[in-house]
This record gives sequence, C-alpha cells and structure tokens, in this order.
Amino acid sequence: MTLFGSLFTGVTGLAAQSRSMSIISDNVANVNTTAYKLAEAQFTSLVAREPGSRTYRPGGVSAQAFYTIGSQGLIQSSSSSTDVAIVGQGFFVVNPAPDGSGQPFFARAGDFAADALGNLRTPSGFYVQGWRLDLNGAPVNVNQLETVNVNIVNGVALASTRVAIGANLDADQAPFVGAYNPGDMAANLAGGGGVAPHFTRAVQIYDSLGRPHDLTFAFLKDPAANVWNVEIVADPADVDLGVHPNGLVASGQISFNGDGTLATNAVTPLVAGAQGAAITWLAASGADPSDIVIDLGEPGTTDGLAQFASPTSIAFVSQNGAEVGTLNSVAIDEDGYVVASFTNGQQRRLYRLALATFPNPAGLDPRTGNVYAASDQSGEYVLRAPGEGGAGRLTPSALEASNVDIADEFTKMIITQRAYSANARVISTTDEMLDELIRLRR
Repeated sequence: MTLFGSLFTGVTGLAAQSRSMSIISDNVANVNTTAYKLAEAQFTSLVAREPGSRTYRPGGVSAQAFYTIGSQGLIQSSSSSTDVAIVGQGFFVVNPAPDGSGQPFFARAGDFAADALGNLRTPSGFYVQGWRLDLNGAPVNVNQLETVNVNIVNGVALASTRVAIGANLDADQAPFVGAYNPGDMAANLAGGGGVAPHFTRAVQIYDSLGRPHDLTFAFLKDPAANVWNVEIVADPADVDLGVHPNGLVASGQISFNGDGTLATNAVTPLVAGAQGAAITWLAASGADPSDIVIDLGEPGTTDGLAQFASPTSIAFVSQNGAEVGTLNSVAIDEDGYVVASFTNGQQRRLYRLALATFPNPAGLDPRTGNVYAASDQSGEYVLRAPGEGGAGRLTPSALEASNVDIADEFTKMIITQRAYSANARVISTTDEMLDELIRLRR
C-alpha cells in the first residue's frame, strides 16, 4: 500500500511541477505585455493520513496560480498622447461593447487608441469608460459611465466675453469744442455726420458661432480737465439697429487723476444689466447675443488706459474669443481628463476617466485580453477620480510595463525542471521496488 502511495505521490509532484512550468511559460511569454501581472505557483501539501493517526500514508502536493495583481510595474514613456499609466491602486473600466452595454471588465493597461468611429479602445478590443463632461467640464451624470469617444466634437468656436485695452491718451490733445451728445461718434463712423473722434482703435471679436466682428473704441477729449468721452461701436451691418443705432454698443466718460492714472470708468452699455458691451446681432446671423466685459484698467493704476503728455499710442489689445477650429489632437492628462485640442488654439475637456478600486485586488479573475473580472474574492468595486479616495495617480504618455523579472523566471524554471526530474525518479524507483516485490514469487 505504501509503495503504491509513493507512486501516486510522485504523480501529484509531476502534475504540480507541470503546472508550475505552465505558469512560468505564461510569464515569460507575456514579458512585453503592457501591465501584465505575473503569476506565481503556490504549492500546498496533501495529507492522506487520518487525523490523530500515527500511521503514515503518503499524500502529495498541489500547485495553484497566484496573480501578483497588486504589484506595480515599471512606468515607461510612450509617444502616444492617449497612452496613460496608473501609479498606485485602481483599474481602468473597460467594456467589450462599443455602447458600454456589456459586462464591465477592469484593466491596468492604458494603451488606448481611437477606432474608426472615434471610440478609445485597448488593442484587445475593450472600450475604455469614463464620465462625459458638459461644456463647463463637469460630469453630465456621475452615476453613469460612457464609452470615451473623441469624435463627439469635431469643431469648436469660442465667443468673446472680455476685451482689454491698454493705451496712452495724449494729455495735450486739444479738447472738442461744440455740442456733443452720446452716439455722435458712432454716427460719424457710420458716415452720417456726427462728431469725429480724436482717436479710434478697432478690436476683432467673435460671436457664438465663431464669426469675426470689429468693435471700434472711439475717444473724444472733453473740455473738462482730464475727461474723455468714449463710445464702443460695432459695424451697423452686423447688429440690430433697433437696439444699436449706428452700431452704438456702449458709451460714457472716463477720467484721469493728475498723475495720469485712471480715475473713473463710467462707460455703460445700451442694454440694461449687461456687464460692459451687450451686443444683439442681426437675427439672420443666428448668433446668440454677446455680453462682453470691457477692461480699461484698474482705477489708480496705469495697467490699462492712462493719460500722459505724450502722443496717443496703443500698448496692447486682447480678447478671449476664437474663430471656428477643427479637431487637431486628443490627449489624456494627469487628472484623467480626455482633452481635445483644436486648430484655433482652444481646448475642451470631453471625458474624465474613472478608476475602479477593490477591497482585494488579488482576488480579481484574469481574463483573455489583459483584463480582469470582479469576483467574490475581490469584492465590489468603487469608482473614483484619479488621485482621489485612494485611487492611483495617472502618468500621461506613459505605459506600465509587465512586472515579470525574466532572470527570476529562468531561475524558477531550473528549479521546476529539477523538481520534475526528482518526482519522475521517485516513480521510477518505486517501480523498481514493485518489480522486486513481484519477483519474490519466482
């Protein structure tokens, strides 16, 4: 009975070492697989004797695979702007269905690329999931993940909401003598008489559709000391003349201190409640009304308009709008935002990647395609933003390498080979002993 038990023990040893070699071969084969987590053979003894019995019965050994899912791989740089690596805990949420209707899986590998429809997916065909963002960069629905699609925005325009101007108005300018009424400079610019301004400067702005328009700042020196009349005028062909006669958008007065700094800014829009220059465009244009903050400088400073005894000159003119731009590139940043860049220099956040954390990541079930499935051992996952609530940080344009140490695997391979040979020798030796036993009858 003991000899036959030794045979079976040797067989379990061969089976366990064969499984160990299979695990090692998987590790070696995946040494270049992005974010692959090596498996280790864990051996467990098998005891055949009855509990409390002093009689020895040979048992054996079994081997099971243990995946080092929680082990961090080396972070390596990548040339792709949609590649991203996790440093720390967490997994990307991926789905086998383009519409996100399939079973969710989880991946450490962040080698994402867009397919023909613009969906970001892994090389094995799993689609990355994230929170879709609104125009303000906030999640549309924090309880719902969607497949990240970089083609949801093909172009973007940015309406102007602020214009800043810095200039010196000549303190030695001879003031206007005569009757002046607000709107007279606008009438003059429209070719209808009025009063000619002493100085004008045109600024190009953009409406909500990315269409360019010119705003003209007109300045007229007032007879009162250190006071200038100001009118902001749009092209009459672009605006609703019922709201903006001769294109007049805003008018008022500015005054300066004796040291040349700005004292007061009393330029007000024609539309009540507006911030600076409220413009109603022609209805036929289809553009939304514009409300533009006019920044002429901080009172008591010369960071905008100033008045010195020097020829009138412009220091700077700026505005924050942009014409229509087409999609130029897409990148994932360190906060997990999928950012689209456009040819007009604008950027827009489209999605934010979600990271799933587990109470026991080692309990995840590895699946084909370099992904994992949740299991009873892993526990339920929790979605977190990158870098928050224990979730790892992201490294853009980088990938997590396999955590396989090829030298260590070769060492284990030699040990496994020797152990297999030793178990085979146990079987052959036991066979010889049984053969001697059979010969006793001869």
